[in-house]
Amino acid sequence: MPRLDPERTGHRELSEAVDAAAQPWLSLGVPVEAEQDSPRKAPRQPGYDQLDQPPVAHAFNSAPASFSLKPMRYDSAGFPLSALSRRALLTAAGAAAGSVLLPDLAFAKQPFDQWVESFRPRAQKRGISDATYSRVMKSIQPDTSVYALDQKQDEFHEDTWQYLNRRVSDWRVRTGKEKLREHSALLSRIEREFGVDRYTIVGLWGMESAFGDVVLNPKHQRPIIPALAALAWGDARRRTYWEQELLNALVIVDRGWAQPQEMQGSWAGAMGHTAWMPEVWLNIGKDYDGDGRISPYSIPDALAGTARYLISRGKYVKGQDWGCEVRVPPGIKADRSTTRSLDAWKSAGVQPAGPRGFPRLGNARLWQPVDGGPAFLIGQNFLAVRSYNPSFNYALAIVHLGDRIRGDAPFAQQFPGGERALTLPEIQEVQQRLTRLGFDTGGTDGRVGRDTMVAIRNFQKRAGLAPADGYAGLKVLTRLRQGL
Repeated sequence: MPRLDPERTGHRELSEAVDAAAQPWLSLGVPVEAEQDSPRKAPRQPGYDQLDQPPVAHAFNSAPASFSLKPMRYDSAGFPLSALSRRALLTAAGAAAGSVLLPDLAFAKQPFDQWVESFRPRAQKRGISDATYSRVMKSIQPDTSVYALDQKQDEFHEDTWQYLNRRVSDWRVRTGKEKLREHSALLSRIEREFGVDRYTIVGLWGMESAFGDVVLNPKHQRPIIPALAALAWGDARRRTYWEQELLNALVIVDRGWAQPQEMQGSWAGAMGHTAWMPEVWLNIGKDYDGDGRISPYSIPDALAGTARYLISRGKYVKGQDWGCEVRVPPGIKADRSTTRSLDAWKSAGVQPAGPRGFPRLGNARLWQPVDGGPAFLIGQNFLAVRSYNPSFNYALAIVHLGDRIRGDAPFAQQFPGGERALTLPEIQEVQQRLTRLGFDTGGTDGRVGRDTMVAIRNFQKRAGLAPADGYAGLKVLTRLRQGL
């Protein structure tokens, strides 16, 4: 794994305030305790709802391959509740590192306007003109709300099957099919020029911004430069990271790619359809709509730039699939520790679980996320997707969402204790029944966000359903139909 150049660190937003001890996975937001395989809540900004849980987060390098899998607790912003949690400070402030984002008064002893002036030489060194620096930095106020946003979040627990059901939801599958048809010509062009499978691209788009819903809804956007400035000024623990991303954002303005007021995103700086941090915008972005500038808010630019990311940083292999669900004979260890050719796995008795047979695959690893649950052969392109966020479950959700959008069936083997995902009409029924009972779901459109989760958890507590985990599943629907 390459160590990170601080001038390009920041592969989107999950990398954000991770402790320096987490090197060399600093840009990943990977916890030193190694929980990245555990089920987790999709990271979201406070207030997300009606968005089907978009993660809005980060493209990263790879992380260590061997980690333990055990249930964890997550706050409602999507961060594991543990020291140095993986997605430490999503979008710049992870729940597991809440103290990281509280301002360090010793560091921020300078008034903000003095700090702005003292930071000017750093901008000059990056080639940012004095005119641009003065125009942008002299007129802003630091968005200090980023320090405490995660302090208001509630805790939720999520098992692996719940994590996957919520991300590969009926709404996402239906909407993904619509987007596939709508952007067929663009996706064909990306496949032809980059060699990245269209279903992978659409699956990632769905995971990162719910196919652009976050981008189009001002409720979930804020100016990123005041937020980055506040973090660079007041977060001593990850000061270097935030300074570099602030400088990256100023370079974007100086190049004329965007005006400061146009740079809207999460409260850690992730922007656009596939949630680029400024570093990715600068170094991986692609002008694919031909307007003379690169923009994560342009669907062609965002999807093409993401394809370029998967190739250049994820080492995506043209012509191969990500892998497939398989049936594993007794005695075969499925822990990702062994890489073999597809023919070798076949000789060992591993068989495809679905009707499509084995896909195009080079060397692969055998992985079973949970004992007794489905198992998978995963190849290099699965790892390429994982480079966008160092979680095997995240990557599995994306590739499975892509497969479902293509028309494939759910996994053949069910997870222990799991249940099927609710359909879109069933989710709407849950929300409607909760609303009639006085629980505020924030809407009844069939997409589960924080408001719906809180409403479900409150209903579970009142109805005596355990665990009170906020999960919109069959047990909750059945109980709602029975009434309180």
